[in-house]
Amino acid sequence: MLIGIDVGGTFTDAALIQEGQVKKWSKIPTRPEILSSLLEALDQVTEGIDPGDISRVALSTTLITNLIAENRSDPVGLIAIPGPGANPHDFPVFEEASIINGAIDYRGRETQPLDMLEVKTALRSCELNGLRKVAVVGKFSVRNNRHEQQIAQLAEKEFPQLELELGHRAAGQLNFPRRAATCLLTAATRASFSNFSEQVRTALKERGVKAPVYILKADGGTLPLANAVSSPVETIFSGPAASTMGVIALTTPGQTSVVVDVGGTTTDLALILSGRPLLSSKGVRINQNLTQVRGFAVKSVALGGDSQVMVVNSRVKLSPQRAGVAMCLGGPEPTPTDALRLLGLTDLGDLSLAQAAMEKVADQLGAKLSAVEAAGEVVNQVIETLSAEINEMFLEWEQEPAYRVWEVMQKEKVKPQNVVGVGGSAPALVPLVAKEIGCRSLIPPYAPVANAIGAAVARPTISASLRADTETGVCTMAEGGYQHTLRPGEKEKFHLDQAESLARVLLEEKAVSIGLGDYRSEAEVTHREVFNVIRGWSRAGRIIDISIQVTSGLIPEWKTPAEEKEGGPA
Repeated sequence: MLIGIDVGGTFTDAALIQEGQVKKWSKIPTRPEILSSLLEALDQVTEGIDPGDISRVALSTTLITNLIAENRSDPVGLIAIPGPGANPHDFPVFEEASIINGAIDYRGRETQPLDMLEVKTALRSCELNGLRKVAVVGKFSVRNNRHEQQIAQLAEKEFPQLELELGHRAAGQLNFPRRAATCLLTAATRASFSNFSEQVRTALKERGVKAPVYILKADGGTLPLANAVSSPVETIFSGPAASTMGVIALTTPGQTSVVVDVGGTTTDLALILSGRPLLSSKGVRINQNLTQVRGFAVKSVALGGDSQVMVVNSRVKLSPQRAGVAMCLGGPEPTPTDALRLLGLTDLGDLSLAQAAMEKVADQLGAKLSAVEAAGEVVNQVIETLSAEINEMFLEWEQEPAYRVWEVMQKEKVKPQNVVGVGGSAPALVPLVAKEIGCRSLIPPYAPVANAIGAAVARPTISASLRADTETGVCTMAEGGYQHTLRPGEKEKFHLDQAESLARVLLEEKAVSIGLGDYRSEAEVTHREVFNVIRGWSRAGRIIDISIQVTSGLIPEWKTPAEEKEGGPA
């Protein structure tokens, strides 16, 4: 038995999977005290079930996404060590950073030591500004993390109240601005994610569930929850990844679809090409900053069933904020859900309260509109906004290398077969959106809890990137800050095959250490590259890069439902 739970900003969904099929599911409101929501959702799908029979629990959540979108994450100071080269102030992420001197070159060699007095000044500045969390990022720290470690040692000794996040631990690839953004977000969200993780563990313990617990990452793969606490930013867009994996699980294999997950707070968009999710080649973008978080090419639109409906200059405007649930469900302000209820496009909530909500909007519009006409204005605004966002996303998707390769393989420009709707408001809105952009509407079975199903049936992912410089004799693995020095006799004999073997060993060790040993045999090399280092007329060494990973997919036990349910009138 497998359990999937999706903790959204508005609803918490759960699904029980047995023998590869959905046996039970539930959908309840997410309360401020997440623990009570988790317990209620868990109780509904495990009633009459022996907790000892549950073999795996997997979660997805919009927690990190919403924290960042609503500016509720912890404030963090940034200390940057750019060295010579590009001006860091050309990048938004460094606008408020403390820039200090010191340099490690691209080969990992120290070319300028740190000025420790300058480091103390930067740390003291963070302290005086009331900051307790500090991100420390050097340009080439993944090649040599010495400077970051020196700052951490000084802070531990003289500024013990500061919590430092080091760039080489938060993200392992080159690209200074993206690694800085990733490090900042890791520091900003760790405390909240740790609290969420603790509530999950408490809920499962109270119900006697001892199964291993996983959380879905942005790349559609799962990671043990305990390990995710050290890298919470990996769960950014966990919700969109869950909906994408849910759509793959619930629809006919091999199709090309736009995924529209309509939640209470946000609507998430993603693209599936011939059955495979489109991955972002540049990393997930958060608040205009690219990160090193590997993830699907998704977009989270601040528009959902609970978005507050406002009237500005006699026009309907949908606020990115939510004041609470819809008025028809007892909330304080009109929402798109109220409009859908009044128009008979959903049966959620109380019709008379939905009427009152739309009458309020009609009065504010001041054009002698009826409540029904006001509801139509609200729904039209939702459809126009979502359609425009999808069309804009297509322009972004078309720039992704994977999309271009897929398009070449199709031998012609192909429009997606489906707009697949999941989430509570999807049956009402997605057929209208699909009609607007000229695609077929599809609402799969179990659409209201597709995220929970996607989390439950997604298999783990894990990756390792090894770089070996045989001239300097240094091997580094981007993930986790691994550094190894080759012995003099090893340098000359260390070739591409040896590097790949070492990368596989390191990946296996990493997989076993976090409880993913069963999947280590499925690792595949995704990148192999070697450069000769020439001094004078002879080769002085080699620079070897290897990337290896277990990619996302569905667990083999899952059985795709045979039937599909069409969306409403298109």
